[in-house]
Amino acid sequence: MQNSGAKDTQLRESSNQKVHPQPMEEATNHNPQAMEALVSRIFTNISSLKSAYIQLQSAHTPYDPDKIQAADKLVISELKNLSELKQFYREHNSKPVCVSPQDSRLAAEVQEQQSLLKTYEVMVKNFHTEIQNKDSEIVQLEQQIRDSSQKRVKLEKNLKLRGLSTKESEGSGGETGQFSLDLLSPDLFRSAIEAASRAIHDFSKPLINMMKLAGWDLDAAANSIEPNIVYAKRAHKKYAFESHICQRMFNGFQDESFCMEPENQAETKENLYQEYLSLREMDPLEAVGQNPDSVFGKFCQRKYLAVVHQKMEASFFGNLDQQHYIMGGGHPRTPFYQVFLKLAKAIWLLHRLVHSFDPPVKIFQVKRDSEFSEVYMESVVKDFAVQDGDAKPKVGLMVMPGFCIGGSIIQSQVYLTGIKVAE
Repeated sequence: MQNSGAKDTQLRESSNQKVHPQPMEEATNHNPQAMEALVSRIFTNISSLKSAYIQLQSAHTPYDPDKIQAADKLVISELKNLSELKQFYREHNSKPVCVSPQDSRLAAEVQEQQSLLKTYEVMVKNFHTEIQNKDSEIVQLEQQIRDSSQKRVKLEKNLKLRGLSTKESEGSGGETGQFSLDLLSPDLFRSAIEAASRAIHDFSKPLINMMKLAGWDLDAAANSIEPNIVYAKRAHKKYAFESHICQRMFNGFQDESFCMEPENQAETKENLYQEYLSLREMDPLEAVGQNPDSVFGKFCQRKYLAVVHQKMEASFFGNLDQQHYIMGGGHPRTPFYQVFLKLAKAIWLLHRLVHSFDPPVKIFQVKRDSEFSEVYMESVVKDFAVQDGDAKPKVGLMVMPGFCIGGSIIQSQVYLTGIKVAE
C-alpha cells in the first residue's frame, strides 16, 4: 500500500478531475444511448461526491485543518460539476451529440471504480485507526486490572486490621465500634455534602451534553422539570437538570435503609459507619464489580433507572441495551454509567454518614415560591440583585437539600427567581 503522503496526493489529484460535459451531436431525447451516457456521468459524479465527503469526515478524526480544507474544496468541486451537468442538460437537450455513448459509459465506469477505490482506502485507514484505539484500550484495561489487584490487597489488609481492632475492643469490655464512631464530626459531614453536590454537578454536564447531541430541546426539557421559572440567564437552566437529579437521588433518603432491603436486618449506627469507611476509598466500579448484588449495587441500578428515563436512553444510544443490562442485575463499564456510579457513591456515603450520628442528622427541603432566607438557604447564583426593590426573591428550584446537625444548620442550595445578575 502506498504511504499516506503519496496516497493523499493521489486522492487530491484524482478527486480534482472534473466531469466536463462534452458537446452533443444528437438530441439526447432522441438518442437513448446518449441519454444513458449522460445519466452514467451523473451517477459517476455522485460517487465522486460521496468519496469526497468521506474524505472530509476522515479529516476530522484526527482533526487536521489542512486536510479538512482540501476535502472541503473537493466537495465543493464535485457539487459544482453536478450543477454543470444539470445546466448542460437544460441548455443542450436538443443539440446533437458528438461523443460515442460506448466510450462515455466506459470512461464513466472507470471513474466510478476509481471513486470506489478511494472510498475503500479511506475505510481501511479508519479500520487501522480503530484497531490502534482498541489496542490502547486493552493496555489501559490491563493497567486498571493491575491497579485493582493492588487495591484489593490493601483493602484485605485493612479489613483484617479492622477485624482485629473490633475483637480487641470487645475483649477489653469497651463498646463495639466505639473506636470508629469517635471520628464522626460536623466537618466530616460537611465534606460529604460538598462531595455529593459536586457529584450532582459533574453528572449533569455529560447528561446535558448528550441531550444536546441527541437533538433535545433543552428549553422545553427544563420547563417540563419545573414550569414557568424565570431564569436570569439562559445558561441558568442547567440548575433545572441538577434539581431533577437531586430529587431522584435523594428520594427515600430519610429512611435508614434508603428504601432498600438491608443485608443485615439489625443495622446499627456502627454498621452504617463501617459501610461508609469500607466504601469511601474504593472505586465505585470496583465495588459493584466485586459484589454486583450488594445493597449498594442494587441502589446504583435503581437510581440509574430513576434518573435516566428510557426515552433519554434511547435517544442517547439508539437502543435500550444498557437499561436492559442494568435491569437484569448488571453494571456496564460504559463511561456514562461510570460517571453515574461516582454520583451514586457520593449520595450513598452521605446517607450512611447521616444515619451514623446520634442523634441522626435531619434533612430538610424548601418548596418553590418560599421566601429566601439566608439562615436556611444559599443561592447557587452568588452575585445577584433583587429586581423588585426591597421585595425578597423567592425559591424557584431546590438544587441541594439542607441539613440540621446538632445545633448547626447547613443551608440548602436554591435557585432564586426575581433576581438579576451582572452581564
